[in-house]
Amino acid sequence: MLWTANQIIRKLSTSSNYYQNKLKLALIGQSLFGQEVYTNIRKQGHKVVGVFTVPDKDGKADPLAVAAQKDGTPVFKFPRWRVKGKPIPEVVEAYKAVGAELNVMPFCSQFIPMEVIDHPAYGSIIYHPSILPLHRGASAINWTLIQGDKKAGFSIFWADDGLDTGPILLQRECPVEPNDTVDSLYNRFLFPEGIKAMVESVQLIADGKAPRINQTEEGASYEGIQKKSNAKVNLAQPAEAIHNWIRGHDKVPGAWSVIDGQTVTLYGSSILGGSVPAGQPLDIEGASQPGIVTKNGLVLFGSDGKALLVRNLQFEDGKMIPASKYFSSGDTTSMELTDDEKKMAEEIRSIWNGILGNIAVIEETTDFFKSGAASMDVVRLVEEVKQKCGGVQLQNEDVYMATTFQDFIQMFVRRLRGEDQEEEMVIDYVAKYVNNMTVKMPWQCFINGKFEDAEDGKTADTINPADGSVAYSSVGDVDRAVAAAKEAFEVGPWGRMNPRDRGSLLYKLADLMEENQEELATIESMDSGAVYTLALKTHVGMSIQTFRYFAGWCDKIQGKTIPINQARPNRNLTFTRKEPLGVCAIVIPWNYPLMMLAWKSAACLAAGNTLVLKPAQVTPLSALKFAELTVKAGIPKGVINIIPGSGGMVGQRMSDHPDIRKLGFTGSTPIGKQIMKSCALSNLKKVSLELGGKSPLIIFSDCDMDKAVRMGMSSVFFNKGENCIAAGRLFVEESIHDEYIRRVVMVSLMLQRKHLRMLNSTEGFFMEPTLFTDVEDHMFIAKEESFGPIMVVSKFKDGDIDGVLQRANDTEFGLASGVFTRDINKAMYVSERLDAGTVFVNTYNKTDVASPFGGFKQSGFGKDLGEDALNEYLKTKAVTVEY
Repeated sequence: MLWTANQIIRKLSTSSNYYQNKLKLALIGQSLFGQEVYTNIRKQGHKVVGVFTVPDKDGKADPLAVAAQKDGTPVFKFPRWRVKGKPIPEVVEAYKAVGAELNVMPFCSQFIPMEVIDHPAYGSIIYHPSILPLHRGASAINWTLIQGDKKAGFSIFWADDGLDTGPILLQRECPVEPNDTVDSLYNRFLFPEGIKAMVESVQLIADGKAPRINQTEEGASYEGIQKKSNAKVNLAQPAEAIHNWIRGHDKVPGAWSVIDGQTVTLYGSSILGGSVPAGQPLDIEGASQPGIVTKNGLVLFGSDGKALLVRNLQFEDGKMIPASKYFSSGDTTSMELTDDEKKMAEEIRSIWNGILGNIAVIEETTDFFKSGAASMDVVRLVEEVKQKCGGVQLQNEDVYMATTFQDFIQMFVRRLRGEDQEEEMVIDYVAKYVNNMTVKMPWQCFINGKFEDAEDGKTADTINPADGSVAYSSVGDVDRAVAAAKEAFEVGPWGRMNPRDRGSLLYKLADLMEENQEELATIESMDSGAVYTLALKTHVGMSIQTFRYFAGWCDKIQGKTIPINQARPNRNLTFTRKEPLGVCAIVIPWNYPLMMLAWKSAACLAAGNTLVLKPAQVTPLSALKFAELTVKAGIPKGVINIIPGSGGMVGQRMSDHPDIRKLGFTGSTPIGKQIMKSCALSNLKKVSLELGGKSPLIIFSDCDMDKAVRMGMSSVFFNKGENCIAAGRLFVEESIHDEYIRRVVMVSLMLQRKHLRMLNSTEGFFMEPTLFTDVEDHMFIAKEESFGPIMVVSKFKDGDIDGVLQRANDTEFGLASGVFTRDINKAMYVSERLDAGTVFVNTYNKTDVASPFGGFKQSGFGKDLGEDALNEYLKTKAVTVEY
């Protein structure tokens, strides 16, 4: 049958759900929120007939306007809709001409006339970030925090002639966390869920199902926009009220107090749990007792004696400092220059001017990178300073660490004088004399280049399995760590750094790990129970190799050109780019604490990402020692953050966090499933999982028996059996089964006599090696991962290769496997048919930093190590150019 164009259109209009119950919309608003609402509404098939937004600012269009113009949607940028309270006729007529059936107002700072509000057939709907009728007005999120509300949320309501008084269409709510800020509340809930709700509301209206629930005046409140003049903190009230006032005024206009006779604005408040750190007292006007300037910030006390912590202070001249630097801030920012140094400063100003040709005047606050400089400009700056300023040799990373002109000059003069006064990192060590050395272990969270207590003061015990002694570490603070990592990626030096320079830093980090390998191995042994020699060679040794391997990859990550069909007479060039993902989360287990850190974080960093890493709650100490070495290596602050804590709290928050773009996890299969689900529900973040295993090892009668016994035992008992690829089940050919078991027992008895005295003299937590024979396929120990020194042996009939392969593959796990035989054809046949990510032939546990590692089936997906690991932390962008 032939169809005409009109028949096709009629057919589509009656059979396609996509075009049913869709509206013509006018979008009135602005901001990224407005842009996302616009984009998602169009994806649902609704037609946006016009976008009405604010005029360009400093030549830059609003994000909503940018998206609409790109799509060819009509865009109107009216400076105002009314003059002296009356609508502007030509503006109203331009609006009416688009023919909208519904006005959608996701975020609008302009006053819209009622002639526009009521004009469409379906009226207008507005998004408001509070649970109406509470907190009507323009500062709803701020007042939610100021008032100490336990719940926050948003309302989508039908616009009327009142101020946020129209009937409710839809509402959503969420709990307010103790240390939520305006930004965290908005980013976590109000922004992502608000976009979804706006789209849902439009569809409800299109389907004729949208409710109109009149607002009650009971409990209604209206609060205006706060001004600086009335944002002074009342310190004569409980700590929680002070904290709410400060966080509710964060960013704009800023809560303030009077310190030493001048107005000081307070930013970054959090409730302080646990004991108050030592520090220097500071008198504050109106406070019930002096504050304390500590290494973490300024501690303030409420009238109830409880405490809060303020992280940043801003003075009347606009200068902002960490609160911890209050008494030392002048020392680091007011260095007087000599006449010769001033001349050099002007010479450097000329160099900056030559590089930043688009900047007319280099001011003290000019930022090198924000002004358009790239990595090649860093090289040029370093070389020109060396040539024109007394031969002072700077490093590329010096530029990344001092990006504003004033900071660069301060850094240069200190280098010129030979008195780099970079503050030494403050670490509150736990020290212990062990293994003929004094081991110094950091125990606090590592966030933004500093060790600091958790905001709530929480700590967790970590037990030495050799003697039961207890150490401890701080826990929590995922949001602060993610914020630091995000800033380091988006505006810090890491994202702008030349890949070769990034590789140099990773090489330096590997060198420092090698210099400190005995201390790292001792900490690893105390924390995880690993034998010291094994910790030194494998846990630490392979970690060093891993960082060196991926350091070499930094400047070799590249895309490719792709031949495509040409659109004659023009020609096309298509190429791909490999780009970092952004902020990545890494969650690692307790069996190889440092090595698992290295396997994942080295590839992550080489790809150009920043990271937040959660070590296992019971083994955090080597990761925190590693963090100390990253600072010494010159890794910029915020690039690496270490957050100890439980999986249920810290790991779950990482899975849910909207700013994390990738999560790499090593652990159990059930937890891996939960992580995958949470990552999908939050922001569909990329996931790689290295999970449980029940790796089969097949030993044929034609094997090298001595080698098969030695490596078979190693495949099970290596690292105390706490090994993800441990041979969970040995299949031994029937004709050699009894002899194989006899030899295993004989070797075990010899080792037992050798080590029994040492084993019996300890009071630690160790399990003796155990052997199970005649294990049948249906038994629990034949199916489930042991993760301990347990050898499980089954026999198979002579010559039954396909039968033993079927039994070996009859598992939901697929991490590793092995085969011992002298017959190369048999070895190749078996290796091709074993359903596992790694197959060992006549060896076992032979992993290498250059070889990809990862599982199949419910042992997970994604790879650690080798070139493949880089792809877990990269995204591919295709670019097509017509010329």
